[in-house]
Amino acid sequence: MRKKSIAILVVFILLFGAGLFTAGWFYLAFRHPNVLTKDGKPTALFIPTGAGFDQVTDSLTQHGYLKHRNMFLWVAKREHLPENVHPGRYVIRQGMTNRELARKLAMGWQDPLNLTLSGTIRTYERLAQVLARNLEIDREAVLEGLRNDSLIARYGFDSVGLRAMFIPNTYQVYWTISVEQLFDRMYREYKAFWNEDRMEMAAGIGLDPMQVSTLASIVYEETKKVDEMQDIAGVYMNRLRIGMPLQADPTLVFAAQDYTIRRVLQKHTRIESPYNTYKYRGLPPGPISVPSIEAIDAVLQYNRHNYYYFCAREDFSGYHNFAATHGQHVQYARKFQKALTERLKNEKKEP
Repeated sequence: MRKKSIAILVVFILLFGAGLFTAGWFYLAFRHPNVLTKDGKPTALFIPTGAGFDQVTDSLTQHGYLKHRNMFLWVAKREHLPENVHPGRYVIRQGMTNRELARKLAMGWQDPLNLTLSGTIRTYERLAQVLARNLEIDREAVLEGLRNDSLIARYGFDSVGLRAMFIPNTYQVYWTISVEQLFDRMYREYKAFWNEDRMEMAAGIGLDPMQVSTLASIVYEETKKVDEMQDIAGVYMNRLRIGMPLQADPTLVFAAQDYTIRRVLQKHTRIESPYNTYKYRGLPPGPISVPSIEAIDAVLQYNRHNYYYFCAREDFSGYHNFAATHGQHVQYARKFQKALTERLKNEKKEP
């Protein structure tokens, strides 16, 4: 009897121990933190399109994200990750459990990233580079889309006016976004930007959104000083009103397709192009760059004044002197040329 009791006790102890071991294993596997990141900061895991389970686990291992690789593999199989690998960008945080990580990947719960459209963007090559900078799609794929007439026609644009569809801002998108999805998003943002208020303002100054963007692109090329954009827009609106040629130097640079030009010369005014605003009156056919929001709003709310000319200030501050008459403009231009000559002389003297 005593032997039987001892045997039962031993079995009980073994079963209890096995239960504790199993419970401990399940706790470690499912509930215990198993993810490490550099300096404990969130990091992004990128799973490219076409990647398999082995590639995912290899990446996790190589980057040192897993304390216990085998435990993760065991949990991943129970979360059906091997047969449900989704491409994307996934933010991994210090202290995540195997279940949290495996489930996130298996469900395809991507984390968006910021796509920032900013800076001077004149060419479609540059636009493609900016758009694709942090995405899985590459520059060539985006450029092909920008040059796809049938694709851009869906949005009511052609190659002449397409720059107007891209409103500089920061947008949250998924890393795996396709070219068409990206363009769809940009078009939705364009429509949201041109809300009822802006449409009314455009109509109030006698322009449509494309014309506003075209003039805004010229303003943006003339100055990056936001506080004088409305004055420069006012100069061009005054010229349009009286039928005076815009004579905007940036349009000649665009017509020449030579962005190394630093000074527009007389020969440039003879370029045969609809973008030559010295030769042809009115606005050019479309934007010469992607205008900033500030430039667009500066056109919509241009300053009403009597200036028809402007010239770079002689202090090289980036600001301009504005003139109502050509004679006054010539005086400002001479001041600037004199200051520029002196500056160039001093630069040559420096060793």
